[in-house]
Amino acid sequence: MPKMKTKSSAKKRFRVRPGGTVKRGQAFKRHILTKKSTKNKRHLRGTTAVHETNMGHIAQMLPGAGL
Repeated sequence: MPKMKTKSSAKKRFRVRPGGTVKRGQAFKRHILTKKSTKNKRHLRGTTAVHETNMGHIAQMLPGAGL
């Protein structure tokens, strides 16, 4: 039986927190920023948690994370 591999793209984008939640970066902050308001860009700063409806997909991409 071959080893289970972690998706390389997922290990670059997600970090598992000690409580079992997964941290991710915010989208929509890379380009075309001139048409976005300052308030919108300010709220896109920092990181946020992955929604619980997507945790199954994250668990499949990160098999060794214990999710």
